[in-house]
Amino acid sequence: MRHDPQENTELIERYTPNERTNHWITAITFVLLALSGLAMFHPSMFWLSALFGGGQWTRILHPFVGVVMFVSFMILALRFWHHNYLDADDRQWLRQMNDVLANREDRLPEVGRYNAGQKLLFFVLVLCLLLLLLSGIVIWRAYFAFYFPIEVVRVAAVIHAISAFVLICSIIVHIYAALWVKGSIGAMTRGTVTLGWARKHHPKWFRESIK
Repeated sequence: MRHDPQENTELIERYTPNERTNHWITAITFVLLALSGLAMFHPSMFWLSALFGGGQWTRILHPFVGVVMFVSFMILALRFWHHNYLDADDRQWLRQMNDVLANREDRLPEVGRYNAGQKLLFFVLVLCLLLLLLSGIVIWRAYFAFYFPIEVVRVAAVIHAISAFVLICSIIVHIYAALWVKGSIGAMTRGTVTLGWARKHHPKWFRESIK
């Protein structure tokens, strides 16, 4: 634990500097991929390619940035995999979704480092990134697409688009949830949370952290 003299309160480290750096690399590359992907998805959004130096540079950079994001996210996933197993309390938490949405946390099962919603989102992100990598390799014209029949390339392009749509929606949910629960953004920028925040939102993790 740490003491914050400005706030005069005790703090718990939630994310290490390496974990925060890993997270922000993933976040920045996601934004770059979303913008460049949208630029190539439909002519009405082609103007976004100007952010990357034009259409040709957008097509060149997009897959390479995608590889960086995949590697960064997989490192992040391996770091937190063991925190995201669903247990009986998580299943009960999901059954009480009305209490979750009404912010009645006192009625919910005690939450560990992550709640059931965060855990499900984690596995959706893992699945989306795997599908994006595999389909992206198939449609990567400069290096791999010519190894596959055109029908396979077309199916891969559809899978890539659907996976990207689900990923973008999931990240929007992730950002909204972080804004909804005050203190979550600070945890990923400063790395620490207050004892009160930890006790209120993640009581199991709180008890483990102060031992």
